[in-house]
Amino acid sequence: MKNRLMYVSAACALALATMLVAQTPAGGPPGKAKGKAKAAPAFKMEKGQPIDTREPEKSDDKPAFAGQNHAPYEPTAPPTVTTLTDKLTSPWSFAFLPDGKILITEKPGTMRTLDKSGVLSEPLKGVPAVSAVGQVGLLDLALDPQFAANRRIFFTYSEPVGDANSHIVVASAHLDQAAGALTDAKVIFGSKPDLPRNRSANQGGRIAIGRDGNLFVTIGDRSQSPPWDMAQKLDNHLGKMIHITPDGAPAPGNPFIGKAGALPEIWSYGHRSEEGLTIHPETGELWETEHGPRGGDELNTPEAGKNYGWPVIVHGIDYPGAAIGEGITEKAGMEQARYYWDPVIAPSGLSFYTGNLFPQWKNSVFVGALGGQMLDRLTLSGKKVVAEEPLLMDRRTRIRDVRMGPDGAVYVLTDGGTLMKLTPK
Repeated sequence: MKNRLMYVSAACALALATMLVAQTPAGGPPGKAKGKAKAAPAFKMEKGQPIDTREPEKSDDKPAFAGQNHAPYEPTAPPTVTTLTDKLTSPWSFAFLPDGKILITEKPGTMRTLDKSGVLSEPLKGVPAVSAVGQVGLLDLALDPQFAANRRIFFTYSEPVGDANSHIVVASAHLDQAAGALTDAKVIFGSKPDLPRNRSANQGGRIAIGRDGNLFVTIGDRSQSPPWDMAQKLDNHLGKMIHITPDGAPAPGNPFIGKAGALPEIWSYGHRSEEGLTIHPETGELWETEHGPRGGDELNTPEAGKNYGWPVIVHGIDYPGAAIGEGITEKAGMEQARYYWDPVIAPSGLSFYTGNLFPQWKNSVFVGALGGQMLDRLTLSGKKVVAEEPLLMDRRTRIRDVRMGPDGAVYVLTDGGTLMKLTPK
C-alpha cells in the first residue's frame, strides 16, 4: 500500500487502510491480517423483494441474465438453534464420524472431536505443522467414502516451505480415535508455486469428493491489490479447481492432461477465492462459491476446462475503489456465475439440504456468510436461484461452514468458535 500511496500523507494513508479493512468481509484486503469484523448488513425482510437494498459496489453493474442476483425473499418457519460448543479456536471445517462424534479442524493447526454430550477432545496428535498466518492455516476436512472400513481422511492446509514461503496442500491420514491421533499423515498434492507466507488471502482449500471417489479441491489465486492474472494461466494452480485421485495423481479425463504448458490436475480456472464446495446430491455436479473483491461474490457450477473469468470479468471493483482491468462483466469464452452478490456477503461453506426434518427446505442450498453474518438459504429451480432467505441474523456472527448432518439437522460453524445445530421448532 505504501507504494500506491507514496504521495498521500501518512494520516490519509492510515485512514484509507482502515477503510479498506472495514470494507473487506473476509477480514481485510489481500495480504493483510484480519481486522475487526465489519457490522452485518441490514437486510430487508419483505416477502417477494430482494433482501439486499444496498447500492452495488460497481456503480454500473448489471446482471447478465434475469435472476442472476437479487432473488426475492421467501421466509420459512424459523428453526430452533442449539449450541453444541462455543469453545473452539478459529474453527474452519467439520465432518460427522460414524460413532456420532464430530471431527473439527481449527485454523491454528489442531483437530478435535466433539462427542454427543458436548465434550471436546484434546488436540489430536500427528497433525502436520501448518503455516497459520492471516486467513489461512489448517483448513478443510473430508472423510474417505470408505471411512468406516479404512479410517482415512483428507484435509487441506497451508504448508510452510523454507523459512518464508507456503503453499496449499492436500494430505491424507488415518484417524485412530482410540489413540487420539492421526497416523500415516502424508501430503498427496502440493500446489504450485510456493509464495511468501504474507500472501495469506484467497487461499481456497475446500474439498469435495465426487461419486467416483476422486477429489475436487479449490486453490485460491493468492492475489493482492491490484490483482494479478495467475488465475488465467494454466502453468500454475492459483485460481484453479483441481481434480485428483485419492493418491494425488491427476484424475483420469481431466481436460488439460497432455496439453503443453498446462498442469494436468486443473479442472477449471479463472477463480478467485473459493471457500464453498459441494457435490449436488442428485446430479453429481460440482457446485462452488467464491469471494469477489468489493462486489461480485459468486455461486458457480464449475465444468471441465471452462474459464470462470477472474480477473478479466467481475461484478465488482478493486479494494481501493478502482475498476479491475477493463471493468467488464462479460466476455466471450468466459462463464457467468449462476448467481452473484454485490455488495458481497463473503460466502464460506456450501451444503445442499436433502433431509426430512425441514420439508420447507427441500430444493435448498445453504451458503455460510462471513461478512454477511448470516446463513443464506437459496431456493433452487434446477440451477437457477429463485428465492433467498437469510437465517441466524440475530447471532451477528461470521459463519465459516455449514453441513447437513446424518440426522437431517443443519449444523453451522462460526469463526467465533461455536458449532450450532438447527432443528424444527
